[in-house]
Amino acid sequence: MPGIGKLTGLLISALIAAFIFAACSLASPASGSGDDVPSDNLGASAEAPAISTGSDESVRSAVDFEHELDAYVPLKDHYNFYFTYKTVHPWWDAVALGMEEAQRQFLDKGITITYEYMAPDVASAEDQKKKLLAAEQKDYDVIGVDVADERIISPLLDEMVDSGTKVMTFSSSDAAAGCKRIAYVGNTHNYRDGADLTEAICEKLGYKGKVAILVGSVGAPCHEDRARGARDTIAKYGDMEIVATEYDMDSVDIAYDLTLGILEKCPDLDGIICCNMSNPVGAARAITEKGSNAVIVGMDHDEEALRYLDDGVIYCLGVQDCYSIGFDTIQTAVKIADGNQAGELFPEKTDEITTIIFQKNAALMLELLYGEM
Repeated sequence: MPGIGKLTGLLISALIAAFIFAACSLASPASGSGDDVPSDNLGASAEAPAISTGSDESVRSAVDFEHELDAYVPLKDHYNFYFTYKTVHPWWDAVALGMEEAQRQFLDKGITITYEYMAPDVASAEDQKKKLLAAEQKDYDVIGVDVADERIISPLLDEMVDSGTKVMTFSSSDAAAGCKRIAYVGNTHNYRDGADLTEAICEKLGYKGKVAILVGSVGAPCHEDRARGARDTIAKYGDMEIVATEYDMDSVDIAYDLTLGILEKCPDLDGIICCNMSNPVGAARAITEKGSNAVIVGMDHDEEALRYLDDGVIYCLGVQDCYSIGFDTIQTAVKIADGNQAGELFPEKTDEITTIIFQKNAALMLELLYGEM
């Protein structure tokens, strides 16, 4: 099996068990390609996040566990890849599960896939740059990266491609527009995610109130795009005000401390918009501790966050289909390794879905992902 970073063992065990339990009954819309452009309406287009109706079907379709390799016939019987991402975190552990399933299916066809899956303990574009430069000196068929900071990493990717290295981006953050990377597999609508979550909190607050934004990692395209979507949405409503914008560096503990600080300065805070998987948890801990009524919206499938959603502390979460991201990344990497360019065999951008779920959806999502009844 490939190295997949410093995995959170208990979470992975629970997820694997849940995936096996759920695999026969889950399905979601097929992935396509899309560009990240502003959307003024909640769930207004096919590429925008899906809004759960509360039905079992809509919640089950948030994560697609049913994948089969397409009809493409690889040119080799062994491939070796290198993937690096922002930081060691359960979100990327879930992506790794989809990678492992694609690896298993290729092995069933007599094709061995090996790969490194590495990230720092703390998000760092400089660390990512060093990892990419080191990987370029080795004999990898494809190098993939979840971009930590597009300003720093995109020019490096251009240089790597110019030198003959096959490079793709994956997961949550693409490189800057115009980058020479061959393809991207992941979330192409982070701006919409931020805008739609913010539209939900504005509606909940009656389009007036004071809110804070917890962004995540400085320069991370997905976090910055969600925050931009949040700011643009707030700007539409004259009675809404952003009282603080803070970077928690994708740390639950830092998000908790920042939220306590915001509440101290603004005890009448009405809401918090969270732009990654860690900060809804940190914010919810602080809100609960202080007895605040601030409404929280945020991203993804952290178990503790889903519990807070179930309890009504968090209002809604945008759950990304990490499993599909991982599976599609491996399948696309094989095609790139064989010398193919984006076109008929794979799109330049493979768009993976986000589904916004509410309190009534939390129990089922906990059951599907963590085996909890």
